[in-house]
Amino acid sequence: MSPTDQGNRSAPARPDPLPLPVVDNHAHLDIRRDDDLASDGLDLAAHVERLVKDARAVGVDRIVQIGCDIESAELTAELVDVHPALLGGVALHPNEAPLHAERGDLDEAFAVIERLVEHPRIRVVGETGLDYYRTEPEGRGAQQDSFRRHIDLAKRTGKVLQIHDRDAHDDVLRILAEEGAPAKTVMHCFSGDMAMARECVERGYYLSFAGTVTFKSARELRNALSVVPPSQLLVETDTPYLTPTPYRGGVNAPMLVALTVRTMADVLTMSVADLCRTISATSEDVYGPW
Repeated sequence: MSPTDQGNRSAPARPDPLPLPVVDNHAHLDIRRDDDLASDGLDLAAHVERLVKDARAVGVDRIVQIGCDIESAELTAELVDVHPALLGGVALHPNEAPLHAERGDLDEAFAVIERLVEHPRIRVVGETGLDYYRTEPEGRGAQQDSFRRHIDLAKRTGKVLQIHDRDAHDDVLRILAEEGAPAKTVMHCFSGDMAMARECVERGYYLSFAGTVTFKSARELRNALSVVPPSQLLVETDTPYLTPTPYRGGVNAPMLVALTVRTMADVLTMSVADLCRTISATSEDVYGPW
């Protein structure tokens, strides 16, 4: 989960359908931005239904819904029971962990996550990791401790680990090496350079790219994408954030994966159909059948 950049706030049009189905590997369907609330006037249930329907219409037929605080984690467990297109992930976001530590209820909060992870359609522990952009140095110890606990939880339960890494590349990789990463580890919204991408590939991690890869300024990120084998690639929106070009700064939606996939295919000099086929198969390998 990341704040959006300012930019084009016009309502996105439904993109051209993809030639084959693909998965949005990371979305927060329950998070409503103020401009989104003002524009659609829908309650949450109708809002989620609309997002799922619009995505399906362009070939984004499966979505991983992520809940990263207690309220959204509990809601995620409800949503995956209602919508067959959704699988779920739950965790305490890196910026949540220091807040719970300050209040003295981190153990209780983590116990809720442990309980929710037992749900058979919750396939992900995440997003967890480190965020040095929003957390001051005094809170980073609690953040790192929480990250280690989530790594252990993913390994104990056999779930996928989805990692949030903002301005903390070295410590994320260090802690994963120290703890031993789960068999299936996904770098959500990958933001590193080519060297980091190569290291993640060598370690066997999956790299998920968001709408940021479409930004004109993101040349280094596209260079990083270019060294990732298609078999270790995933794609995401991080809805409602990180909206791809030409809607950068507006409200994101899973249907806009179609724009990011086309940019990725261009960078990789692959056909869009081949990339969709590969991402779809990889997503099922990582998360299991929907």
